[in-house]
Amino acid sequence: MTRSAATPKLPARNGQKIARPASSRASRKERVLVEFPATLLKRADEAARSLESNRSDLIRKAVERLLDEMESREFERELARAYTENAAMNLSLAKEFEAVDREGLQ
Repeated sequence: MTRSAATPKLPARNGQKIARPASSRASRKERVLVEFPATLLKRADEAARSLESNRSDLIRKAVERLLDEMESREFERELARAYTENAAMNLSLAKEFEAVDREGLQ
């Protein structure tokens, strides 16, 4: 199946952050062993205390934030690819309506 020249190629996501229900995040926890250098562990513990949290919550939140940022960067790359792939069509449409755009300025 061929793609029409007027059909834009869009990234898979719609740009909205996918909300995860709190029950699915907290319902099943698994224990993991993670090794930290002593100085990093001390900093993490101090940060958790200052946030009135605990080490596990701090690490979970940090991992979740990192993964969300990675997903956002990937979405932005997909969006940039879509804009690039549709550049010729967008330029063609802009030229086609150039006269109409000028009418509003007179």
